Amino acid sequence: MDEINKIKSISIWIFIVPFVAVNTCLILITQFHGLFPNQGDIIHFTFPYFDGGASISRTARPYPSWLVFKPAMFLTSFLLIKYWIYNKKVIEFFHQNHKYSKRIIFFGIASAVALTIHAIFLGIKFDNDLYKLFRRVIMLMFIIFEIVAQTYLVITFYSFKNKLSEYINVIFLRLKLILVIILITVAVISIPIISLPGNDFFGFNLKFVKHALEWDYFLGVITFYMFTYFMWKKN
Repeated sequence: MDEINKIKSISIWIFIVPFVAVNTCLILITQFHGLFPNQGDIIHFTFPYFDGGASISRTARPYPSWLVFKPAMFLTSFLLIKYWIYNKKVIEFFHQNHKYSKRIIFFGIASAVALTIHAIFLGIKFDNDLYKLFRRVIMLMFIIFEIVAQTYLVITFYSFKNKLSEYINVIFLRLKLILVIILITVAVISIPIISLPGNDFFGFNLKFVKHALEWDYFLGVITFYMFTYFMWKKN
């Protein structure tokens, strides 16, 4: 199937593009301070995957970081839409009218739309509580839609994995299932932490925990697509 080759090629770019973009923004804002006209935007050395020294939006929001981040997110959104459409075609090839195919395409494309909206409004300063809530809701919707789509996709492939035996490496399908379970578990556990008002919790600063969780969760979400690349065999 030609769609399988397309999924394989698109999936690796869905991993590479946001990974490179986000980490490029991190390097720019921590190492190339002279590029930032507003020196209040710069951040000194941090490795947020471990120390939570900055959020992703904090590194991507200032000029010129957003010149890297926004186009990368628009491209990622486009690739995500293509990815979910091609997966629907593959599902229909192996199992006509699968009960989850419509849900997969709905949540998959919805996640791409939410990512696009998030990228559009990133960096736009508007001192209004409703606007700030809107941005948080959009980011939360992206995460929820993305994880739901990934979960349905893995469950669907497992439902007819015997038919896929000649096309996929089952080890990576299992890894995708494990990854999705971890992402769901972390999301459920972290909701109480993220929803706490402020950053103080019995004298413990939650800000760094929230930031580190954001970076690591982002890495987990896009790793799903790297596993997709290795899951499908070359025709």
